[in-house]
Amino acid sequence: MKELLTYLIQNLVDHPDEVSVTERASGSETVFEVRVADGDMGKVIGRQGRIIKEVRVLMKAVAQRKGKKVSVEVLD
Repeated sequence: MKELLTYLIQNLVDHPDEVSVTERASGSETVFEVRVADGDMGKVIGRQGRIIKEVRVLMKAVAQRKGKKVSVEVLD
């Protein structure tokens, strides 16, 4: 799932080489922390947060099929 999230985010931004996705366990949930270049933050979040909401929906759907729980956080 980390590879899928990395692929999605890299295709949204202008500087794909600066995308960093880390994975950590938080109880029964896996948290993916996304870091991007400062200028790319708006492209990942989108107008009124629409893009990151859809990325989260997609990741939750993939995780649900595998019987897991995930969340996606964008860090600055």
